[in-house]
Amino acid sequence: MIYLSDFWLPDQDIEWGYFANERRTCFTTYYPFCIFPKKELEHIEFDNITILYGGNGTGKTTLLNIIAETLKLKRVTDFNKSSFFNDYTTLCDYTVSKKIPKESRIITSDDVFDYILDKRSINSGIDNKREYLFDEYFDKRNSNFKFRTMEDYEELKLVNAARSKSMSKYVKGELVDNQREYSNGESAFIYFTDNIKENALYLLDEPENSLSPKKQIELLHFLEDSARFFGCQFIISTHSPILLSMKNVLIYNLDEVPVTTSKWTELENTRVYFDFFNEHRDEFE
Repeated sequence: MIYLSDFWLPDQDIEWGYFANERRTCFTTYYPFCIFPKKELEHIEFDNITILYGGNGTGKTTLLNIIAETLKLKRVTDFNKSSFFNDYTTLCDYTVSKKIPKESRIITSDDVFDYILDKRSINSGIDNKREYLFDEYFDKRNSNFKFRTMEDYEELKLVNAARSKSMSKYVKGELVDNQREYSNGESAFIYFTDNIKENALYLLDEPENSLSPKKQIELLHFLEDSARFFGCQFIISTHSPILLSMKNVLIYNLDEVPVTTSKWTELENTRVYFDFFNEHRDEFE
């Protein structure tokens, strides 16, 4: 499904026209101005799955954020944007093939990282309470408690529970089980599968972060199926050779000037991996 069909960035003339009328004089950066004219990138046409490829510092994450802010897509984690960012997005333009669903959003590495930390924080709190309950169990079980007034009723229940149950049953009765704590990669993969729903546009910023090669392959199949069968469109910034190998994907190579579309086998990252394993071919045989 294609929702966003085309996106236009301001060319050099438009940027110069903006600064000719700009009254602000005290600033340290005019980011994201002056990035994409140098790459001669003005127009992007999108497919069901479109990848923005490039090395570090090529602007692929910046471009993803520009698209997300121009479309006013939902995001969970804020990002640091200069005072010129909103002005820049007003100079951008786009066309849609179909109305962009309200569920559409951008998913960043910070979103995934915060999710992993939240899981750990919850489990840490549960572990601390478990230690408290161990101590409480022995205290109540061995106490010389005597029931005197109704104000002692809650204490009586705890004492009776400790004296009538094993320690494990007492603790389990007072404590919810830990949420299963997965590895970072497993948690990251779960985040994507839980948050990518049917019929929406998703912008994904380097989703391979924290994922093992095996999990990247699983994510690849999940994204392909979501685009093919469940009405999703994806715009992805990545330099992962595994994700770059997705079927029927349109790849923009931000390493090139002007920016061009390329096959995944032509890209530098892919060739580096190919050459490396070729050098060690004999060790696999």
